Amino acid sequence: MNLPNKLTILRIVLIPIFMLIIVPIPQWLIDLGFLSFIRPQLISVNYFINNYGNYVAALIFIIASSTDALDGYIARKTKQVTNFGKFLDPIADKLLVTAALIALVEGGALSTWVAVIIIGREFMITGLRLVAASEGIVIAASNWGKVKTITQMIAIITMLFKNYPIRWLCDFPFDGVIMFLAVIATIYSAYDYIVKNAKVLDHNS
Repeated sequence: MNLPNKLTILRIVLIPIFMLIIVPIPQWLIDLGFLSFIRPQLISVNYFINNYGNYVAALIFIIASSTDALDGYIARKTKQVTNFGKFLDPIADKLLVTAALIALVEGGALSTWVAVIIIGREFMITGLRLVAASEGIVIAASNWGKVKTITQMIAIITMLFKNYPIRWLCDFPFDGVIMFLAVIATIYSAYDYIVKNAKVLDHNS
């Protein structure tokens, strides 16, 4: 297995670690009788997650996100592009973003509607790509798709950091504003993909 594929797998491995760091242990699990001997430890873990989990998770998210650009660059630079990488890389990206969005919704930092729009867009465009692939058509990444990805990553990171360090300087809700822009970019990029590749959906083609 080459280095780019290893980086992609690392991104996937970091996802459950990310979730364990940011999502508190359910209270019902802590209250289970047979776990009473470690209840103080579980409560301590939840204290850490509730107070510091977001920041640690943000660092993990940054590391995982950075492997996305890195594995693609290395694969192209060293001509190690493989079908396995083409298959797994987009899945890893979508799993990472979906995990982060669900964690933010779970923590009450993000509206469910935002998560549904962003995740729904990924399903829609993935479906479009599959239909195109069945016709022998390759849909390349668009500039709006790249804008969507960048704004989503920035928005998720700022929300995980709870708008720090902006909060130290002023009360401007940078995290909310950048997430709003990410949603707009998400919607428009989907529109852009569909309009430019409408022939793929033409049942007479």
